[in-house]
Amino acid sequence: MQRDKLDFRNGKIGQLFRAMFFPTLIGMAFNSALNICDGMFVGHGVGSNALAAINIVAPLFLICAGLGLMFGIGASVIGSIRLAEGNVKAARIIMTQAYIVGAVIFGLVIIGSLLFTRPLLYMLGCSPALEDLATDYLLWLLPGLVFFYLQCAGMMLIRLDGSPRYAMSVQIVAAVLNIFLDWYMVFPLAMGIKGASMATSISCIVAGIMVVAYFIFFSDKLKFYRLRLTVKSLRLSIRNVGYMAKIGMATFIAELAIGVMMVTGNYMFLSYLGEAGVAALSVGCYLFPLIFSISNAVAQSSQPIISYNYGAGQLKRVRQALNLALLTAVASGIVISVCMWIGSGLLAGIFLDSSDHAYEIATSGLPLLGLCALPFALNITFIGYYQSCEKAVRSIIYMLLRGIIFMVPGFIILPHLLGVPGLWLAIPASELLTLAVIAIAYLWSHRK
Repeated sequence: MQRDKLDFRNGKIGQLFRAMFFPTLIGMAFNSALNICDGMFVGHGVGSNALAAINIVAPLFLICAGLGLMFGIGASVIGSIRLAEGNVKAARIIMTQAYIVGAVIFGLVIIGSLLFTRPLLYMLGCSPALEDLATDYLLWLLPGLVFFYLQCAGMMLIRLDGSPRYAMSVQIVAAVLNIFLDWYMVFPLAMGIKGASMATSISCIVAGIMVVAYFIFFSDKLKFYRLRLTVKSLRLSIRNVGYMAKIGMATFIAELAIGVMMVTGNYMFLSYLGEAGVAALSVGCYLFPLIFSISNAVAQSSQPIISYNYGAGQLKRVRQALNLALLTAVASGIVISVCMWIGSGLLAGIFLDSSDHAYEIATSGLPLLGLCALPFALNITFIGYYQSCEKAVRSIIYMLLRGIIFMVPGFIILPHLLGVPGLWLAIPASELLTLAVIAIAYLWSHRK
């Protein structure tokens, strides 16, 4: 396999960032296209209630993604520092520990979801009208979850190993396969929401196998390492896993925050606008991963560069990478906001018929939601920087501010003050407040 030639220690920062950013962005763009196509096929092939049912189950899927990214980011940051120190064995041990612990956690999630399906769905905001659809979607999603973890954690580690293009290929293959199976199972086979869920599971399985195959057959430095089964080894594994979780916790909170956004939004939109409101919110929730993925591509592309040079003590290169990432985040956020302002009708029409009441709600709300893109991109970039420099507590605090502490009260308070527009403005308000806190703290520490 032709490997990307990346020298994190001596290569030019701009060239390194571009080599990481564009494959990462392309891979995440395919994932975003998958989300949009999935919503389009389900919305037009099954109906708006099916969209709402998927929106009920989505928070669980996002929590699983958060766990995968938490251990992936944590292992990647620590592995970058160990590689900068020349300790390849330690980096391999970290990767192996991350995979073993994650697989165990995901197994427990699957068992719990099978045993408590109905209570879980109602805890996520389900209604009797959506219960059957949500149950079908959840049960057929579970078989692919462990493989989904392998994919999520593997993306960062494959990039760290010097193969961002292979990581991109994993995401492209999974997305294209999922899009095709979505169409085939929803329309020709008329399997409804069950078919859409099966398509997702199958694509996760294929992507997970590709990730494992990379580390077995193609990897350069990062390979699976046989762990010792001794008390001392177990104690060290627990310590390492705890530190990985601490470093990656902000990323988990980011995914958890999207789940909190969906659950809180489901309750609030349902209370103000009924099932049509939840369907309209689901359009925003299908588009929000596009905002998240572009911003996350910036953070994930700079992460191995920052972590490696932080471990090597080259702080000037760390600052250069941060500045370049922030400039890219600004450009990305502005483009997304403009697109959501001028294309709200077109975007809503991808998922819903223009005659549907949910279409009207979504068309008026998407421009307001789009205001979050710029502050969100900057927040995610700053938080990724603090993770990469092992400033875990700061990154966790900022992620809690934007994802829960500011957002949940915003959903409750702003509709009382502004009416329905307040429902859509809760997320932009949360991002702006968080950015203000980050900017003040950063400027204060820089001045000191």
